[in-house]
Amino acid sequence: MDREILIAPSILSADFGCLADQVKQVAEGGADLIHVDVMDGHFVPNITIGPLVVEAVKRSTTLPLDVHLMIDNPEKYVDRFIEAGASWLSFHVEATNHAHRLVQRIKEYPGTKAGIALNPATPVTHLQYILENLDFVLVMSVNPGFGGQKFIPGSLSKIEVVRHMIDSQGFDVRIEVDGGISDKNADKVVLKGADILVAGSAVFGASNIPQAVRGIRKAASI
Repeated sequence: MDREILIAPSILSADFGCLADQVKQVAEGGADLIHVDVMDGHFVPNITIGPLVVEAVKRSTTLPLDVHLMIDNPEKYVDRFIEAGASWLSFHVEATNHAHRLVQRIKEYPGTKAGIALNPATPVTHLQYILENLDFVLVMSVNPGFGGQKFIPGSLSKIEVVRHMIDSQGFDVRIEVDGGISDKNADKVVLKGADILVAGSAVFGASNIPQAVRGIRKAASI
């Protein structure tokens, strides 16, 4: 396999009392991105963080910030999150009426990558007319809203379908997978076509955070 696999620890599972130190630890473990989950209590049943925390994380690391907007009307907030430090930005296709327009707007910022997130029950057909404009697709392998959930096995076939859509059309689009990822299933997810693995509790719940990052990378190196 010649695809580059990126590891993106999710700070949703981090200890916010020592967030800067834990972000430093995942960097020591060789993480490629820092995944930041933004929830509004409407699109998903939880509330997390806003642009100010993104700014704080940005100050504490040189790693790119991968910001996942699980919010209604993301078009109202994308500019603020990019200005706060997001290098990768994804939103859910159901959350806006004009997904194509929003992708274009995100990509107007030099170097910023745009992605669309698919919930477990969201059909991949939503990608049909926008896939070529994306930098990545975020496949949710749990129902979004809370960390520590178990991986939904049916996500494997969904990843495979998205990979076929991308490869059959020759697009340069990455597949990110978020939810229940650990060193126990990283190989299966990569085999189906994932390029970016988001891991939360499997990293920040470990006694040795850098070692946990390395363990997931090793498992994904098939």
